[in-house]
Amino acid sequence: MNYISTRGKSPSVSASQAIINGMAPDGGLYVPEKWPNVDLDWQILAQQSYQQIATRIFGAFFDDFSNQEIQEVVQAAYGRQWDNQDIVPIHSEKHLHYLELFHGPTLAFKDIALQALPHLLTMAAKKQQLKNKLVILAATSGDTGTAAMSGFGDVDQTEIIVFYPEVGVSDIQRQQMVSEQAKNAHVIAITGNFDDAQQAVKVALGDQELMTLLAANQLQFSSANSINIGRLIPQIVYYIYAYAQLVKQQQLHAGDEMKIVVPTGNFGNVLAAFYAQQIGLPVAQFVVASNENNVLTDFFNTGVYNKNRQFKVTHSPAMDILVSSNLERLLYFASSRNAQEIQNYMSDLTQKGYYELTATTREQLSQFLAYDATDTEVDKTISQVFRASRYLLDPHTAVGYHAFEQLDGQMPTLLAATASPYKFPQTVMQALGEEVALGEAGLTQLSAITHTKIPNQVRDLFKKPILHDKTIDSSEILQTLGVTLKLK
Repeated sequence: MNYISTRGKSPSVSASQAIINGMAPDGGLYVPEKWPNVDLDWQILAQQSYQQIATRIFGAFFDDFSNQEIQEVVQAAYGRQWDNQDIVPIHSEKHLHYLELFHGPTLAFKDIALQALPHLLTMAAKKQQLKNKLVILAATSGDTGTAAMSGFGDVDQTEIIVFYPEVGVSDIQRQQMVSEQAKNAHVIAITGNFDDAQQAVKVALGDQELMTLLAANQLQFSSANSINIGRLIPQIVYYIYAYAQLVKQQQLHAGDEMKIVVPTGNFGNVLAAFYAQQIGLPVAQFVVASNENNVLTDFFNTGVYNKNRQFKVTHSPAMDILVSSNLERLLYFASSRNAQEIQNYMSDLTQKGYYELTATTREQLSQFLAYDATDTEVDKTISQVFRASRYLLDPHTAVGYHAFEQLDGQMPTLLAATASPYKFPQTVMQALGEEVALGEAGLTQLSAITHTKIPNQVRDLFKKPILHDKTIDSSEILQTLGVTLKLK
């Protein structure tokens, strides 16, 4: 089971090598050279735990890890740090099934992969007999950084450096990051937006001079963003698990197709659903839900990806993205694995800010629908859903629900509920027409108004001291990395 670059100019590597590298040397992203053969017997899977299904999927995609190593990773990743023993419980409302992906340590779906990645990475390093310390770079629009530090905090042989945009993250997200206590964690705000941070991380990962300097200091970069295949594969698990649970609950018959709605910015969460389909998950349509940064909506509706537009700070900050990195992986398969075509698209995106799909490749994306929601529509959705069912949505899940409302028919639909409403109490309170309070008062207020419980993960968050207060311009990231890592 080897991994190859979407741009075709790097050698194939094993799963452990791909996890360590993060990105391929040619600037592309690692994808499976072929799809693994996974026996998805839904009657058997319906009786299995999340951990059992994770072991099966991890073993199929990471086949240079032993069964014992896979089991160790799964046990460490999906244990007592979760507030629900099902890991990803499902809340059903008739034909709509919310897949709750926010029961981990930082209350966002990123936890599911980022509780596993540190164990995959450190195990891969031992397998490859690496002596260097691994430096994990993460650009975050709010959730990845927190989840990455929760996973990598004080893990041996690692340092983690997180860059987040100074404006746009919620006060909960910011407090989670700036109060991080792990001794190997470094948190830095940038004056640019998420795309600036993400691009700078990509440049750093591919900077040969910096790589040489790191090696001389016994350091080596890797990535915690979803460009790392070790982040992407764990996300496949919850789609397989969810379908099996719906079969168990007799919401589906084994083999029935369903629709999957995913609020997304960087496209990794949707891509994982597509990967799940490639190994046997019955999916009729993938519904891509965007906020006012609707570059993906326009792309799927026109075949043109154009980042030349105003960047907007919205109520759903984890989706405030104009360059969706993981889309490259989907296009690789849609183009029938045409690496040169992908290289052309990415060159056009860098040089002109846009690219246009060939007619043949666009035809392969017919299963993808795309919709977007304004902040006003997000607020209205949160209010309407809560008034109707007392189910409380965060703003990202509300974007997904708005997309769900555009669909026809009565087909069972899985909606990825990507974050707890308690990560965005001010936005939720505003949507409910209530006064807005900041900090701990915001959490208390949301609990009192909605008669819901403050999650233990954030109950004492604002009692923690601020330990990281550095802000830089995005152009200073390379220089800052050198200082942070004490490079000579």
